[in-house]
Amino acid sequence: MRQQIRIFFTALMFYTRIPCPKWVDHSEDYINKATRYFPLIGWIVGGFAFAFYALFNWQNEPAVGVVFSMIASVWIAGAFHEDGFADVCDGFGGGWTKQKILDIMKDSRVGAYGVIGMILLLGLKFLLIFRLSQLFNHQMVYMAAIIISAHSMSRFMAATFIFTHEYSRSDATSKVKPIGKKISFFELLTAAFFGLFPLLIFEQLAVFLLVLPLYLTKWLLGRYFQKWIDGYTGDCLGATQQITEVVFYLSVLIGWKFI
Repeated sequence: MRQQIRIFFTALMFYTRIPCPKWVDHSEDYINKATRYFPLIGWIVGGFAFAFYALFNWQNEPAVGVVFSMIASVWIAGAFHEDGFADVCDGFGGGWTKQKILDIMKDSRVGAYGVIGMILLLGLKFLLIFRLSQLFNHQMVYMAAIIISAHSMSRFMAATFIFTHEYSRSDATSKVKPIGKKISFFELLTAAFFGLFPLLIFEQLAVFLLVLPLYLTKWLLGRYFQKWIDGYTGDCLGATQQITEVVFYLSVLIGWKFI
């Protein structure tokens, strides 16, 4: 149990801004094991985001609540995944060889592809969450389920890359960003549990069908990353989290009439 607590705090330290005990270190072994709790971190980030949505929606101004919800999720996670998405946009947008793509993604500067990609991503995310807030007007339980599930399931989809694909950088020249590079089947099942559990809030088994468009998105991203860089990087995981989060919102919006 003590080891699991330490692994959890390792995940919390690397994936959020939340202060952790001083005895939590930068052990590579624990970083790898911390991947199992990546979707659980989604509960925390999603719960924090929903709290701000509910707080600033108290005068029936859902647009304001959505903006503050997005700000909260970016802040508590330190823009960790948004940065990865921007780097992927720059790398795959401006690079034409594996090495060039990896070099661009390693560069700390953000280029035009990254800026444009982030504007479009955040704009789409805002519109989808706002539309969902209109669809589930005054149904805060459903909004909580949607926001928390979006964060937990998107992180689970990112975690599956570590099980199904190889890490791309053979020279270990990844950024300072920590990243787990291997995961066991048991750890994958643990991540799946934490990723899917929030869907039970809906009290409808049909919502588990929402896994399908997310996994299809992950599969397509995997083929794309494999084609160009023979695997994944930490930035690819961040981009996968952001993209599948948006796909989840879109899937709920489209599929709710059939659930």
